[in-house]
Amino acid sequence: MLSTINNKLVWKYLTHIMGLLDRLSGLLGLKKKEVHVLCLGLDNSGKTTIINKLKPSNAQSQDIVPTIGFSIEKFKSSSLSFTVFDMSGQGRYRNLWEHYYKEGQAIIFVVDSSDRLRMVVAKEELDTLLNHPGT
Repeated sequence: MLSTINNKLVWKYLTHIMGLLDRLSGLLGLKKKEVHVLCLGLDNSGKTTIINKLKPSNAQSQDIVPTIGFSIEKFKSSSLSFTVFDMSGQGRYRNLWEHYYKEGQAIIFVVDSSDRLRMVVAKEELDTLLNHPGT
């Protein structure tokens, strides 16, 4: 029950953010601007699911599979064109994240709050990201 409530709040929040991005781009005169976003976090944290929910409903996938390496998703909101780099969170791929920092205008870092055993690992990865000279 709590998980369902949390999921509904997350999706409502993401929808709200997309609307704010559209309005902000309009106010700044950024019509049809392309935005590159990196989606990072530990493996199995929900990165691909979040990206899927950001896409228009007719472009959403019904089946979510673990990302190996990375995948690229492209979709549009009313005034922005998004290219999202869905980066694998498996340990052997995390050192590749830094090679994409220059490409991104935004980073989404996903933390699975129910994965208490790896919360420290997520914190360490986020600290490494925030302290990298390329971000």
